[in-house]
Amino acid sequence: MTAPNRATLWGRVLADELAKSGLEAVCLAPGSRSTPLTVAFAEHEDIDVYSHLDERSAAFFALGRARRTGEPTALVCTSGTAAANFHPAVMEADRARVPLLVLTADRPSELRDSGANQTVDQVKLYGDAVRWYTELPEPEADERKVRSLRTTAARALAETGGVPPGPVHVNCPFRKPLEPIEVPGDVPDSFAETTAGRGRDGPFVETASGRQTPAEADRDRLAAALADADRPLLVAGPADPTTLADLEPAAVTRLAERLGAPILADPLSGLRFGPHVDRENANSLPRTIYGGYDTYVGQLPPPDVVLRFGASPTSKPLRHWLRDADARQFLVDPPGKWREATFTATDLLAADPTAVVDGLLEALPDRDGRSEIDRDWRERIAAAERRHWAIRDEALAPDALETDPFEGAILADVFAAAPDPATVFVSNSMPIRDADRFARPRAAELTVLANRGASGIDGITSTALGAGSTADEPLVLVTGDLAFYHDSNGLLALERCGVDATIVLLDNDGGGIFHELPIEEFEPPFTEQFKTPHGLDFAALEDLYDLEFERVAPADFSAAYRRSLETPGTQVLSVEFDSEASHRRRDALADRVTDAVATDPEKDT
Repeated sequence: MTAPNRATLWGRVLADELAKSGLEAVCLAPGSRSTPLTVAFAEHEDIDVYSHLDERSAAFFALGRARRTGEPTALVCTSGTAAANFHPAVMEADRARVPLLVLTADRPSELRDSGANQTVDQVKLYGDAVRWYTELPEPEADERKVRSLRTTAARALAETGGVPPGPVHVNCPFRKPLEPIEVPGDVPDSFAETTAGRGRDGPFVETASGRQTPAEADRDRLAAALADADRPLLVAGPADPTTLADLEPAAVTRLAERLGAPILADPLSGLRFGPHVDRENANSLPRTIYGGYDTYVGQLPPPDVVLRFGASPTSKPLRHWLRDADARQFLVDPPGKWREATFTATDLLAADPTAVVDGLLEALPDRDGRSEIDRDWRERIAAAERRHWAIRDEALAPDALETDPFEGAILADVFAAAPDPATVFVSNSMPIRDADRFARPRAAELTVLANRGASGIDGITSTALGAGSTADEPLVLVTGDLAFYHDSNGLLALERCGVDATIVLLDNDGGGIFHELPIEEFEPPFTEQFKTPHGLDFAALEDLYDLEFERVAPADFSAAYRRSLETPGTQVLSVEFDSEASHRRRDALADRVTDAVATDPEKDT
């Protein structure tokens, strides 16, 4: 590899090694100190480059790509506050286990703590939010140093996909000249023929990662507990990106059928949607995949053995029901981390979920699913599930929405009419809660995503657009008005990165979720300091970002949504609501389901 100077050599070697190690995409934000990296990535034919003006939006866009694919995306920025703007996305990547490679350019060491312009302390800037931190040596055409650079690059990319996956931070100091200017003698012509200069055919260091298979004794212990259970239950919480890609829903469904166990599937689990939902049940048992549990689970008899995959469920009623159950609860988590905030689980199994499912299918005997289980348990859940959807459908009928609109109806329609396949990204606060309660299981290939690691509302639009950039299928974003405002900069990626979307904007003029908290009763300061109405007219974004903006009445949303899905380009469908009225509507629906299940638990609907 040749280069006109050592800084350019460093950038080219780093980009070359990352590409050989499997990196496919990088998000670049402009800056001077990062010039060697920017030029090297822009020139590399095997790496897709996404250019962003705003570092925070760039970081969340990269997060969305990595979340959707389960593969790392790289980030590059200049020194100073630019690197700090990556921090929110790094925190989310840490908590949500998303592989992210963060490359921050920096001043040379002698300028640190000197008062030099744009020089801040970037050493371990992201603290323990990263899986690994390292600083590259300063550029030099020295064989040992370049071998170190190649090894570090290969290791850093591999670390993003470790157990658990997550962000890795590589700090990259450069001294001038930063541009590809010829500096005689800086990089000898002969250097290109060295092993360091050429690299190897593949990665300089090949990292082989194994699969964590439970020990036979642990597998048999789990299998015995499940086989002996009268009321076995599977709970699938939000999936990690790699789990979402690797865990086969049909295998989990077969396991549930063999056990005679229902699956309570979070909308982010990868199990609530897909062909397995309509899988024929060979044991003639009630359905396997359940999604309406948020309204009725507290009225059911508790399980006696629970097998849990993924992160903590979105549903608070489900979390509390599991907390209060006198049950043996097995948490499956590859790195053996504790992700159960009620501290009532009894067993932690540090193993790959796919290996656990495959092992249980091998260890558990075939049975008809009727003689060894409490069949009433399954029928009670099935009846409650049917009541939930029957009451929901009645409440969300078009004539009802004419006089009593609320936000949950929009989420129900988004999932019912989303194309097959499609990527649906849901914002935090009320949208993800409404998705959990009102998105009916469906035999469609829907990839449902959200930022539930740290659960912030910053970067929502950028994360969704990053996810949408990875697949040739429709992208739907459902977001609230505050989250939309927070990340309006991210809309620039529509044109710069070639992404189209249907954006469903639930505009209730402020932080509607605060109506769920006791502070609602205190006025002031509730309205001005918590709900914070803003009065913004988002129609102004239409010309700024070359998108189509349409105000839609709640009763007209269904038609407008279907029209948008068939229309090229990006449309923002803005639906206005009274957040307090929507909360009262949610409560009333939940009370109706609860009363129906509690007063006549045996009746079928």
